[in-house]
Amino acid sequence: MNAPAKKEAVVELQAKDLNGNGGIFCPSPVAGMKLWNTHPRVFLDIAHGGGGAAKCPYCGTVYR
Repeated sequence: MNAPAKKEAVVELQAKDLNGNGGIFCPSPVAGMKLWNTHPRVFLDIAHGGGGAAKCPYCGTVYR
């Protein structure tokens, strides 16, 4: 029996959610992530390249 596929989390951002470099860090409070259940902090560049979206390599959360 196969386990059901995990649904990909998608976080819709507004311009005010991005930092001065046009990105966001994951894990992010915007995504409602709890500090105790997180992974190493990574920078995701949303504004430059990537078509206005980025996917976290650790947890798979998509920010757009």
